[in-house]
Amino acid sequence: MLRIAFPLLFLALISSAPGEPRPNILYLYVDDMGWGAIGPNGQAERKAAGLPHLVTPHLDRLAAEGVNFRRSYGCTVCSPARSSQQSGFHQGHTFADRNDPDNAKKAMRSDELLMGDVLSAAGYVTGYWGKWGFGGSRSQTDPEIVNVQTLPTSHGYRYVVAELHHVRAHTFFQPTLWSAPAAPGAKGGMELIPNSMARWKGKEAYPEEPAWQNHPRYPDTAYCDDVYAFSALEFVRRQALNYRATAQPFFGLLAVQVPHAPFDEIAQLPGWDRDYRALPFWDSLSHQARHWAAMITRIDGHLGNILAALEDPNGDGDPADSVADDTLVIFQSDNGGPQHPAREAFAANGGLKGEKGKIQEGGIRIPTLMRLPANFAADSVLKPGTGTDMTIDVTDLLPTFAELAGVPAPLGIDGVSLAPALLGSGHQRPRQFLIHEARNGQSIIRGEWKLIRANSGLELYHLEKDPGESNDLASAKPGLVEELESLLLGERVAEPVGFANTYHHWVGRDGAMASDASNWSDYKYANDGITYLKDAGAPQVSWTALMENAGSSPAQARADSDLEFLGLEIRGDTHTQTLHVTPGVTLTGRNEIRLSDKSFLVLDGGKVSSLRWVDIAPGGALIGSGTVQGDVYNAGAVAASGKTRPGKLQVQGDYRQMNPSALRVELSEKGNSRLVVEGEAALAGTLEVDLADRFRPAPGSRFTILSAQAVSGVFNHAGNRIAAGDGTRFRIEYSDAQVTLRAE
Repeated sequence: MLRIAFPLLFLALISSAPGEPRPNILYLYVDDMGWGAIGPNGQAERKAAGLPHLVTPHLDRLAAEGVNFRRSYGCTVCSPARSSQQSGFHQGHTFADRNDPDNAKKAMRSDELLMGDVLSAAGYVTGYWGKWGFGGSRSQTDPEIVNVQTLPTSHGYRYVVAELHHVRAHTFFQPTLWSAPAAPGAKGGMELIPNSMARWKGKEAYPEEPAWQNHPRYPDTAYCDDVYAFSALEFVRRQALNYRATAQPFFGLLAVQVPHAPFDEIAQLPGWDRDYRALPFWDSLSHQARHWAAMITRIDGHLGNILAALEDPNGDGDPADSVADDTLVIFQSDNGGPQHPAREAFAANGGLKGEKGKIQEGGIRIPTLMRLPANFAADSVLKPGTGTDMTIDVTDLLPTFAELAGVPAPLGIDGVSLAPALLGSGHQRPRQFLIHEARNGQSIIRGEWKLIRANSGLELYHLEKDPGESNDLASAKPGLVEELESLLLGERVAEPVGFANTYHHWVGRDGAMASDASNWSDYKYANDGITYLKDAGAPQVSWTALMENAGSSPAQARADSDLEFLGLEIRGDTHTQTLHVTPGVTLTGRNEIRLSDKSFLVLDGGKVSSLRWVDIAPGGALIGSGTVQGDVYNAGAVAASGKTRPGKLQVQGDYRQMNPSALRVELSEKGNSRLVVEGEAALAGTLEVDLADRFRPAPGSRFTILSAQAVSGVFNHAGNRIAAGDGTRFRIEYSDAQVTLRAE
């Protein structure tokens, strides 16, 4: 019989070597720009037809050099969009699921690992400029920091010029902005600075277009997006040169307020409409439509300056210092366009139903362009100048950035990394469904189907055939409606405002029961004497939990009754941590179960369940006999074994084994342990064979050690031959659906 000690052999398995080049990431994020407001989603056709169209030459270039994601989703309004973007959780799990002014005080938590946290810890230089929306008061003249734990500086962002309160961001001429690095002793590491263009005046290296910062009629208080954009430009120039010299990558997120209302403030800037004056349709437009279009064109000019800085950071005309091919560039909006005449004048929602704040496609489908880093993405099937109907969500960007940076994504988040699809290497994990909330309902999108749970009832649409959501098929497909509604409600979209996942860690001693509430920490989210969220008791499906052994000897825990988590990570420190799942018990990690270094998950006839996957990192091991409901990604070790031979480990999903990793099986007189995969099995890494009780198989005898619906790849053994510990040799034989050992 296999013993728990054997996976110690696998603890030396390590991830990719440190120091490998990593791409820079430049993320350009606008506010309230509808899906149809970019060239490939309708503006190019309008221009060709002589209709009113937006002038965006730099976005047009980005589309020509990048990929247009036609089925990209954000959130319905500002605060949830930024909360989901930064945290990787959809609105059923993130704290901010409404545009509540109090979100500015309470939305992000110290427990959260946001984009800045992850990339800063991975060695990136980080910057954020624009509308942050959390942590400050709304006063125009005398704003204050009201929650330090929700600031960008508390989440890994080093260089910041931002507006902390999303209501205060509803003007473009607020007198002050928050900045970091700050003077010593500044609260939260941020300080107020005058909102002016003075710091850039007279700098010959900075382009005057589109800001005209040296123009005599430029206002004393700056148009805030000009300040954000020039701050980002300064960062990109400096960090691009640093990347060339040191290979230290950078991450910059420019989150402008354009084209959110108010629109007319742009008319205070000199030359605000110069790009449109000569166009024949200009005089026929309303003042609102003119202002709105000019806002977008102005920020397009700023984006052009920043993209040019990637190509020539020091501005000397020599592109030898270019980092353009080393940088992933993303352009995206937070939500669909709001309903107003300016949007209609340019058909900026592209014919989609609904608008900002609504659960229909016009409220949640967003423009998204990505220019891939050519030096990293040579094998990508996503080619410049093309579009894709791959369904993606704003929550996907955090895990994407983490994978590009070579670090794990935060535990149990809802997003799925797009890095394999972008780079053309590795395995693109499937996205099962997308979840969104709005005031008029909630939705789940799975493949081409979209279910809306509205106040008036359930609606079902086939988005490929009916992107305008005009043909409700709910009555024709009751089984599908029931299935999708069950999934939707399981994602906690019906919870009251202020519900969120909570964070817990293991405090139990060696041998303790995982179902006992006293073995887990309680959770409390509080600020300034106000408690916003508390959670205590036994594990539940809203928990993001860590079971870690920080003690001085190996430790074990036992799942003696059914347990549910949103995400569960098991890991050791100096010594190992083991969790046993006993017969008849189900351990659920709805989004993820992660086995990290020095961790063992032992199935003693129990069951592990996830809607997504069990992730086995190098140094982690899944051992035993039982069932895994979900996909298994093995970069550590899997050992099929059992207390009674032969043991069977059954995976009710796909099994993917990566390098470096190992699959171990046991042969005995009574039969052999085996891995049974109901989906596809993709093989790499190594295979190890253990012979029990001095068993000596007869030459030519065969043992099926793995079966699957389909088998691809092979284990890394020269000549497909392997030896057991006592020297008995086997030949590994592969078929379309099985892997067999033949004794030699």
